[in-house]
Order: sequence, then C-alpha cells, then structure tokens
Amino acid sequence: MKHVLFVLTSHDTLGNTGHKTGFWVEEFAAPYYLLADAGVQITLASPKGGYPPIDPKSADPAFSTPATERFNADAALQAKLSQTLPLAGITASDFDGVFYPGGHGPLWDLATDKHSLALIAATIGAGKPVAAVCHAPAVLINAQNADGSPLVAGKHVTGFSNSEEAAVQLTDIVPLLVEDGLKARGGLYVKADDWASHVVEDGLLITGQNPASSEAVAHALLQRLQA
Repeated sequence: MKHVLFVLTSHDTLGNTGHKTGFWVEEFAAPYYLLADAGVQITLASPKGGYPPIDPKSADPAFSTPATERFNADAALQAKLSQTLPLAGITASDFDGVFYPGGHGPLWDLATDKHSLALIAATIGAGKPVAAVCHAPAVLINAQNADGSPLVAGKHVTGFSNSEEAAVQLTDIVPLLVEDGLKARGGLYVKADDWASHVVEDGLLITGQNPASSEAVAHALLQRLQA
C-alpha cells in the first residue's frame, strides 16, 4: 500500500484584514478522497499539529462540491483532521509522496517553514513526488536541491496566478504572490485561463493552478504512485 503525507497550514489570519484564512476545503477533500478510495494510506500533518484552520469562505455553500459535501458528513475524517501530526516529527522516508492542499494560509507559514522545506528536499532527493495545488506551490519557492540551488529553477510549474489573486482582491494583502515567487526562483511558470483546471508535471513536481485543479493534481499523483 502506498503512503502519502498531506501537509496543511496552521495559519488562520488573513493579514491585517481582520478576516480568517486557512486551508481550502475542496483542495483537501477532493484529493483526499480520490487517493483514499484508490487504497492509498494518508497521514495528515501541519506545522503546529492538531486541527488546521479551515478558510471560512471555502466552507460556504457557494463553493460546495460532492467532495466537500462528503467531507461535511464524514465524522471520521474530521476527527482525523483534528489530530494532524506536528511537522517537526515527520520523517520523509516514511512516505511515498507528499501533497500540499492550498488556501491562503500556506503563504504565511509553509512557504518558509524549515521542516516543510527539509521534507520537500528529502522527498525529492529520494526520487519521490511532491504535489501542490493553488496557493500551496508557494511551498516550493524557497525549497532547494541538495546543492543549494532553487528546486524550481528550470522546472515547469504553476500555481495561483497573479490575475486570479487580483480577482479575489488580495494582491496587496498576501505576503507573496505565487506566480511571482516561482518566477523569481527561476521557475518556468505556466498558466491556463483563470479558474480553469490546469496541472503541470515536471520531473517529481506536480502543481495545479487553482481550486478547480485539485482533483486533477491528485489523479496525477496517483498515476505517479502506481507507475
């Protein structure tokens, strides 16, 4: 049985807006169920451990999908989610791949978390895939290869675009823009139309542009695990 680690944000404050943020439910639930239904074992972790914050907007009925509805009725998964493991205690060699759900939260913590960066380096170094969707590709911006070079340099990647961030009017609120950050590290950023599903694979990196890409990213990860 393959074993995948999901890494979720622990950050719940949307800058100085007075609003809350966290992880986006669809970007967790859809990939979780796709992989779990295929027989993949999943462990959950976050920087602080415990219950990671949910972006309240993502729980709005307007963003409801079959996966989020299943999650809302899934007491067992919600109980599991409340007990995420602290990232500091995670050993990369225990897993066959790593998946990062998005939401704005990762921009504040996972983008610079030393344990996350070490996890990514160890996973890639062991020849195992790392997948991230929407804002979560921000976790790759500061990730490095064994020689200290930027992990994304020369790699085709995607993530939440500048135009999508502008559309949700958070360009001046977030601590970094995913598109700009990836490009600054030499990433070959590519995007599709705003809000369209778009997945990019390059080597061991699997990235998705936005919430609509979450299930497709998980499917690409599953194919890699089954290869």
